Amino acid sequence: MNKILILLTAAICAAVIFLVPPIKGLGDLAKIIFFHVPTAWVSVVAFFSSAFYAAKFLRTFNFSFDKMSERAARLGFIFVLMSTISGAIFSKLTWGAYWNWDPRQTTIFVLILIYGAYLTLRAAVSDEKIRAKVSAVYSLLSVLTVPFLVFILPRMYFSLHPSPVLNSAGRVEMDSIVLIVLIAAVADATLIFVQLMRRENS
Repeated sequence: MNKILILLTAAICAAVIFLVPPIKGLGDLAKIIFFHVPTAWVSVVAFFSSAFYAAKFLRTFNFSFDKMSERAARLGFIFVLMSTISGAIFSKLTWGAYWNWDPRQTTIFVLILIYGAYLTLRAAVSDEKIRAKVSAVYSLLSVLTVPFLVFILPRMYFSLHPSPVLNSAGRVEMDSIVLIVLIAAVADATLIFVQLMRRENS
C-alpha cells in the first residue's frame, strides 16, 4: 500500500508540474491548490473521524476508540496546519502578505485554536478514564463548529480567497484537467490519512 501511495503521489506531482495549465488570473502560482485543498479536505475528514470514534468510545467505553479519536484529531491538526501554511504562502505570493485576516484565514485560525485546545486538554489530564471521557465530549462538541468554520461562515463575507470548486450557483467552473488532477490529489491525501491511521493503530 505504501508503494502504491508513493507512486500515486509522484504521478500527481508530475501531472501538476507538466500537465496542469496556468490557471486564469492566477497563473502557475495557483498550482499550490493541489496541496492546499487536499490538506484542508483531509483535516475535515480527520476531525469528523475523531468525533466518530469519540461517540463510539462513549457508547462502549472501549479505550481503543479513545486512542483512535485522539490520533484522528492529532492528524487533523497537522493537516490543517499544512493547509494554513500553504494558504499563507499563496497569500504572500498573490496579495503581498502572509496573513490579512481574510474570512477563510480567520475561520481556519479559530479551528486551529479549537483543536489545539483539544490536544492541550489531553496533555493536561493524567487520569486515563477522565481524559478519555472529557476528550470525547469535547471532540463531539468541537466537530459541530467544523462545517460552519470551513464551509458556511467564509462564504457569508467578501473574501480575497479564490472561488471554491463548487461555486455559489452550484456549478463547477474549472478546466477539466485541473479538476481531474485536483480530485486525484484529494483522493491521494485521503488515502494517506487512512494509511497513517492504520499505521498508528498497528
